[in-house]
Amino acid sequence: MPHDTPGLSGSRPTRAPYGPLPEGGTVRPVVRWGTPVMHRRQADVTAYDEALRTLVADLVATMYAADGVGLAACQIGVDLRVFVFDCHDSSGERTVGVVCNPEVTLPEGSDRRLDEDDEGCLSLPGGYVPLARPDTATVHGTGLDGGAVTFGGDGMLARCLQHETDHTFGTVFGDRLSTRWRKRLQKNHERVADHYPVEWPAMPASVD
Repeated sequence: MPHDTPGLSGSRPTRAPYGPLPEGGTVRPVVRWGTPVMHRRQADVTAYDEALRTLVADLVATMYAADGVGLAACQIGVDLRVFVFDCHDSSGERTVGVVCNPEVTLPEGSDRRLDEDDEGCLSLPGGYVPLARPDTATVHGTGLDGGAVTFGGDGMLARCLQHETDHTFGTVFGDRLSTRWRKRLQKNHERVADHYPVEWPAMPASVD
């Protein structure tokens, strides 16, 4: 998921309740919508080992290189239910984390309020359209060591947690749009597609 204000990653205090994100990863190309792994439920994480830590470090490096706030393993072509995020809530406080095998809990009944804001996806770069989602969300899963983790919040953080959990089930946010809005999203992407070569962000995007 892209940053709502590109270039501001790292500009606010960070909350890391389960420790900092792994460093030293390799920036990898972000795969696009239409790649089969992005449109099916991925495999559950069952091994909490060095291979997982390497994958997560690559996700972190790629997310930051793409100026994103979240990235799922399927977005670099890996069939595994894990995502990383570095995202702020409505107060501006940033939270960072890793979630394996995520399950999202959303408010119901009188507690359910929708936030209709622009949403984009690093796997369809440059395209944004409004999408209504619940304004708060909580995600439960496991961390890098297999221990239980829980993250929750409002604002952009709530949207990010829902967006990235969707990815692990093979859902892209375009699946939640009407045909009219999906066509508009595709047109928005096509206007800037030349700025994002297939290797992006492993190589710099073109500039005006």
